[in-house]
Amino acid sequence: MNKRFAVSIVAAASLLASGSAFAQSTTAAGAANGARTGGEIAGPVGEIVGGTVGAAVGAGLEIPNAVITSIPRDEPSVVVRERVVVGEPLPDTVVLRPVPRYTEYRYAIVNDRRVIVEPRTRRIVKIID
Repeated sequence: MNKRFAVSIVAAASLLASGSAFAQSTTAAGAANGARTGGEIAGPVGEIVGGTVGAAVGAGLEIPNAVITSIPRDEPSVVVRERVVVGEPLPDTVVLRPVPRYTEYRYAIVNDRRVIVEPRTRRIVKIID
């Protein structure tokens, strides 16, 4: 009985972690990131739960066009050596700027590409151009 309770606590913890940490990811990135985080927290059970939740949360998210159109094009770019990939965190050297009229998103100009970033995790949500 104690073991079953512990497994459900661990599964719930991985569920919350993957859902909140990767809420802004795409479906594929949400599944991969959720599985990785869940696996780190709770092993194989957490990996299954985290992957499922990450995919479900990622699939249901849409970024409004108003967010994309309010990101300026003429700001100077921050050049980083890494590729800009959806779901990956930005280096600490990249400054995040607020998106006008939206508090839940930030943006950055990296390698001449406009990207939308989830501010808590600094993960790239969407590459605009």
